[in-house]
Amino acid sequence: MSSEPGEKRDDVGRDRGPERVETVVIGAGQAGLATGYHLARRGREFVILDTRERVGDNWRCHWDSLRLYSPARVGGLPGMRFPAPPTSYPTKDEMADFLESYVSTFELPVRTGVRVTRVSREDGHYVVTTDRSSLRCDNVVVASGTFGRTPYVPDLAGELDPGIMAMHSSAYKNLAQLRPGGVLVVGASHSGGDIAFEAGAAGHPTVLSGPIHGEIPFDIESGRARVIFPILMLLARHLLTIKTPLGRKMRPQIRAHGGPLIRVKRADLARVGVELVPARTVGVSDGLPALDGGRVLDVANVVWCTGFRQDFSWIDLPATGDDGWPLETRGVVPSSPGLYFVGLAFQYAFASMLVGGVGRDAAYVVGQLCAREPTGRRVASSLEAA
Repeated sequence: MSSEPGEKRDDVGRDRGPERVETVVIGAGQAGLATGYHLARRGREFVILDTRERVGDNWRCHWDSLRLYSPARVGGLPGMRFPAPPTSYPTKDEMADFLESYVSTFELPVRTGVRVTRVSREDGHYVVTTDRSSLRCDNVVVASGTFGRTPYVPDLAGELDPGIMAMHSSAYKNLAQLRPGGVLVVGASHSGGDIAFEAGAAGHPTVLSGPIHGEIPFDIESGRARVIFPILMLLARHLLTIKTPLGRKMRPQIRAHGGPLIRVKRADLARVGVELVPARTVGVSDGLPALDGGRVLDVANVVWCTGFRQDFSWIDLPATGDDGWPLETRGVVPSSPGLYFVGLAFQYAFASMLVGGVGRDAAYVVGQLCAREPTGRRVASSLEAA
């Protein structure tokens, strides 16, 4: 009988324990792949694990009309530009295909369809347990998502009338899912604004509930944006960092609240008839959603654009604080040498949560990893610096 991937067996079929590898990277999104690039460039031994069946599916799963909020010229990853006109805004599927091409181009060792269920430490090494097997390693790099991958839906959602079509934004794909009638979009960040605009433009009476945390004061696809965007990227990379007073002030706010309206603005929403209501959705009355202040909305659909929750409960180590965020500095966890994070919101700078900003964080983490293990096992790599 053959063994599961990742399990080693001797010549007579006895189990020899977990597979041995120097570094395990958890997550094959842009953060994990950028980390893989830098590990490969240094000739390190590693494997990237991802729960989805195909590289890029973390982008393909979003709603159909989603496009990046930054242009292609800043949407590349280390060693590879995005293959599109520099001022264009790629679709979510184009981004997914780019990630898949990135893996192929640099021959990164990605294993898909593997869910990590536990990370623990035993006898001075880390053990990464998956739904298939386990791996024993010196280093673990967690690159599983910017804001966490557990959809957050308030408890009151369970009290809604079952006749209301209610879904989290992670389950929303297109207008065909909505029932005829009104739509309540809960959460006025950029995703909430985009979905509310789409519903309103299609003729659904739409309410967007919750405070708006500002908006980008220009059309991001205009000629003006081509001049302004490089300046914004400069600020996002070098001014808004954990090393500056302004960056340290903004970091907890950005992590705790939704982002500003980016592509769709207040005026755009008003133009298609979307009602902007600063009040939060706080309860249910006779099966219908109720706003702070008592207003009850008779709607046929509710889309929860309420974000995601950090869930690192599968890391069996004291690596997170009371707020659920990792206790790290630039991705390095001081209390657990060899444990790292890449791709967190505002990990080092505002740009950390952007596709074009994750490469710097990945390079730093890999540099720290290699400094810790200067004699670690090395493998041949076409990316290794001469």
